[in-house]
Amino acid sequence: MRTKAAILVETSKPLIIDELDIPPLHPGQVLVEIKYSGVCHTQLLEVKGLRGKDEFLPHCLGHEGSGMVIEVGKNVKKVKPGDFVILSWMKGIGENVNSAVYDWKGKKVNAGAITTFSNHAVISENRLTLASKNISLKEAALIGCAMPTGLGTIFNTTSAKPGQSIAIFGCGGIGLSAIQGAKIAGCVPIIAVDINPSKLLIAKELGATHTIDASKQDPIKTIQEITSLDFAIEASGSSIAMNQAILSVKNQGGTVVIAGNAPHGTFLSIDPKQFNLGKKILGTWGGDNDPDSHFPKYSKLLEFKYFNTQPFTKNIYSLDNIEKALDDLEKGKVLRPLIDMTIG
Repeated sequence: MRTKAAILVETSKPLIIDELDIPPLHPGQVLVEIKYSGVCHTQLLEVKGLRGKDEFLPHCLGHEGSGMVIEVGKNVKKVKPGDFVILSWMKGIGENVNSAVYDWKGKKVNAGAITTFSNHAVISENRLTLASKNISLKEAALIGCAMPTGLGTIFNTTSAKPGQSIAIFGCGGIGLSAIQGAKIAGCVPIIAVDINPSKLLIAKELGATHTIDASKQDPIKTIQEITSLDFAIEASGSSIAMNQAILSVKNQGGTVVIAGNAPHGTFLSIDPKQFNLGKKILGTWGGDNDPDSHFPKYSKLLEFKYFNTQPFTKNIYSLDNIEKALDDLEKGKVLRPLIDMTIG
């Protein structure tokens, strides 16, 4: 069996769209027909060569999506053919199989435990979660990365409570998901910080009580004029924003969570005094989610319209136009490109 896929052959070069031969399944692997794939800044960094030396070229890409199970390998118990599934880089229960290797005209093409920039993909069992029958596969694809990272940062990493104040630095897919999570958690005020006015408008629509254009205002001073800040979430990957987040939270109890992915080689210089002031700086592994217990809960938020998916699903691309999707994401024209594999 063959599949059309986007292949990264050389960093800082366009992806090549071509057909690959799908290998036989190993124990713990699942063949999935991809329906939708999200496009994340992580892939943008990979394509641009900004994640360090890439030792696996050529390889497939993508780590979030939705699809239907076609075939399962030995030992797979979690899913069966015909099941609709969420695909995520976040590990759940099930077999953990690290890689698949495709054939491309006699050349090997590597793939990790999950890739989604293709019509079909071999996926490790533990990267799959059954999709709710009460939401569309377009919506289900959102639960693969940005949505659970943003929501999990609020619900799991900070455990924010009603009445606590929060600022989100960076209003992309993760940041806007965090804003919606903060609203659900009852945080107030919810302050959105970005340098893109159009993203700030969306942040306001999704629940931000205040917005700060960091290209025109000092976010630290402005936040301190608004409130004594309990939490700051950094979701842009900018070291400048990371330091601003640290400086903006209150002394003796303020907490900062770094959720953004910075380019390889970026370093953060922190004044140690910020620790002496009683501030906490936390990292988060994709919102610290357990897919098998948290993804069904996030599906309910979609089902009952507690989470607004419209800003994340309006920019649809075909696999053939994935370069445009990456370019639009890099230039800030879209929040979250979504690849519809049914578009020819």
